[in-house]
Amino acid sequence: MSTAGILIIGNEILSGKVQDENTPYFLRELRLQGVDVRAVHVVPDEIEQIAQEVRGFSARFDYVLTSGGVGPTHDDLTMDGVAAAFGVDLVVHAEMADQLRKALRGTEPNPSQLKMCMLPRGAGLISTPDLWFPLVHVRNVYIFPGIPRLLQAKFESARSCFKGQPYYLRRVYVRCMESDIAQDLHDLLADFPELLLGSYPRTTARTSESDYVTMLTLESRDEAYMLRAVDSLVARIPDGSLLHVD
Repeated sequence: MSTAGILIIGNEILSGKVQDENTPYFLRELRLQGVDVRAVHVVPDEIEQIAQEVRGFSARFDYVLTSGGVGPTHDDLTMDGVAAAFGVDLVVHAEMADQLRKALRGTEPNPSQLKMCMLPRGAGLISTPDLWFPLVHVRNVYIFPGIPRLLQAKFESARSCFKGQPYYLRRVYVRCMESDIAQDLHDLLADFPELLLGSYPRTTARTSESDYVTMLTLESRDEAYMLRAVDSLVARIPDGSLLHVD
């Protein structure tokens, strides 16, 4: 089983000035890759705090994904924190600086632009189509920008780096309330202890009799096991309460 930890870095997230869009994206895409996300922390723009979290996550998880703090301004401190986490210096990465100069069409970068090429010693690069700046990684830490469209482009370029065993999923929609089938769900898990079973009441008002009241999710990395559990669950649903399975 592959595991991941996510670090969202930025005072703007902690203060509520900016809404975090990157955690939901990471969670969805890593799930598709079969990687289990075990923790998500939001970290301020402080080098020591970033270093502490990166060091701990790197030791605990197969993959660490950070978001934010990689731009040209004074509060972009993620690279400093990652370097401190592993006890290495920040140095100008020659390949990244060359890519910057090409993007500037030969113009010499100013100090703020060059700051984005200061990477932890030993960092690797993963190129991203249509962007001059690649995805930076240090050991098992992948350092993403905070801007969602850039983060998503970089994730797509590095998707194959995140390897796990995918889950198989079915959703079962029913007209009855959770309390009506709670014991059935308990009994189902007794018969299928390895199943990941979720139960989610509808959060919006029903508009017709065809609307579900509860959605049940069944997941397993073993497709045949999951399908047997679905059949078993369907057989337990009260008559007339099953809407559909997808």
